[in-house]
Amino acid sequence: MSKTIVAIIGCGTIANSAHIPSYMANSEVEIKYFCDIRKERAEQAVEKYECGEAIEDYHIILDDPEVVAVSICTPNYCHASIAIDCMRAGKHVLCEKPAARTYAEALEMQKVQHETGMTLNIGVVNRFNTGVNIIKKMIADGDLGELYHVYVSFRSQRSIPGLGGDFTNKAVAGGGALIDWGVHFLDIVMYCTGDPDPQTVTGQAYSKLGKDMENYSYINMWAGPPNYTGTYDVDDFVTAMIRTSGPSITVNGAWAQNIGVDEMYIDFLGDKAGIRLQYGADFTIYSAKHGALMESTPKFNKTDMFQNEIDSFISCIQSGEKLPSHIDTVILTAKMLQAIYDSSEQRKEISFAKEGSFA
Repeated sequence: MSKTIVAIIGCGTIANSAHIPSYMANSEVEIKYFCDIRKERAEQAVEKYECGEAIEDYHIILDDPEVVAVSICTPNYCHASIAIDCMRAGKHVLCEKPAARTYAEALEMQKVQHETGMTLNIGVVNRFNTGVNIIKKMIADGDLGELYHVYVSFRSQRSIPGLGGDFTNKAVAGGGALIDWGVHFLDIVMYCTGDPDPQTVTGQAYSKLGKDMENYSYINMWAGPPNYTGTYDVDDFVTAMIRTSGPSITVNGAWAQNIGVDEMYIDFLGDKAGIRLQYGADFTIYSAKHGALMESTPKFNKTDMFQNEIDSFISCIQSGEKLPSHIDTVILTAKMLQAIYDSSEQRKEISFAKEGSFA
């Protein structure tokens, strides 16, 4: 069987840590192009992986009929435009999270997907995480009883990435801690609870600790070094309350807070049992039986979620299967992110009157 020819657009951290190695490990795939506006990064990829061609202009990929699929690993501001161009050129797309900077951009991506019929999956990789899928099945099977509330915490003391760079520029990223970290946490909640319809959202986002960039204290900055002449206009702390057709959801998230304890977990609260999922790690089940409080930490074989994501992407191209990471599903997460930001800016609760619009 002939190999599926793919291209990588954006050769930064997520491409090199996840997408490219996973494609390389799939025997049914051949990478033809590494594309980056900083051509030296594309050239480094060619040298490192010993395959493909380094290019700067992704339009070369659009004009090549051999390329079947692309991974978009660029900054958020060009997710929508590149994905739309690729779909209209007949390419299947796996676009890194978030889908786009705004809900409106994500809706336009969804519209073009429907028009073209090409695959558009978003990189909500936790939907391919073994532990997350076990929790999803436990909830669906009624092991927790009635799931009435989910609490989300993604909080770190001083972890603003790349101060003054792309991550802290709203025009580039669309937001800060919420759109960068919160997208993963909220998407896990939506996935595990069966993607319930959001009904109302109240939120407040703060830009506090990073505003005085030159006096921001930190230990390390993985996307740094700081650019003190750059822009910092995004949220470094966010809190929200979301009502859905299923459980209610509360959120507390921080890239930076003046509390020296990292909290990266999700609590699923049911009337029979509860689960605390430590992000990227194991989960613990809490329940009661025979008058005693019970606690257990399941052990299971963990598979690499990025490899699962890439393998599933290639498989769905060949089979036509609609994955849980399809834009039609992930659009709900984009909708909630936008509503939290809108609620914060307008200082009022956002109600969803009908699909695709805010009241």
